[in-house]
Amino acid sequence: MKRLVVGITGASGVIYGVRLLDVLNQLNAYEIHLSISNSGVRALWEELEIRVDLDNFKVQSLLGYSSERIVYHHQSDIAASIASGSFRTDGMIVAPCSMGTVGSIAAGISRNLIHRAADVCIKERRKLVLVPRETPFSSIHLENMLKLSQLGVCILPAMPGFYHFPKTVDDQINFVITKLLDQFGIDTGLTKRWKENG
Repeated sequence: MKRLVVGITGASGVIYGVRLLDVLNQLNAYEIHLSISNSGVRALWEELEIRVDLDNFKVQSLLGYSSERIVYHHQSDIAASIASGSFRTDGMIVAPCSMGTVGSIAAGISRNLIHRAADVCIKERRKLVLVPRETPFSSIHLENMLKLSQLGVCILPAMPGFYHFPKTVDDQINFVITKLLDQFGIDTGLTKRWKENG
């Protein structure tokens, strides 16, 4: 079974991380390694009224159901499997990705497991996709993202399109999830593609 790492940090837009986990889990083809930052916990409550306990984490508290395919790692567990390059994965998605996380990754500073797992992807030349959710970007944000892009990191801001004629917020969320999973060659059929069926 393939492995993907998912990080959820304290930027606005935690729905992207939650939807991503749900979609990946339904594919039944991936072992998902999850870590959530302390600020991510706050964002989950503030935006979705989802309360999670990082010290006694249950997948059901996040998704509403249990899953054996989701492996949780505490954000302070620097000895977790995903902290080592010898633990093979297909890559990592951080959704949403705070500017603090972008800055730490760009500087090579591992203040938590999400930073370290991202650092592993960079050093091992694995796919790393960051989903910044901030506006406007400062010059510091842009410089950090440029640095990471030049290292091969995919910077994929949560910027939904409109050519698929979205009718709901879910349509816009699914658009971004589709773009994310396209980076790993995963087609979910969640959204209509450009000029599809005509």
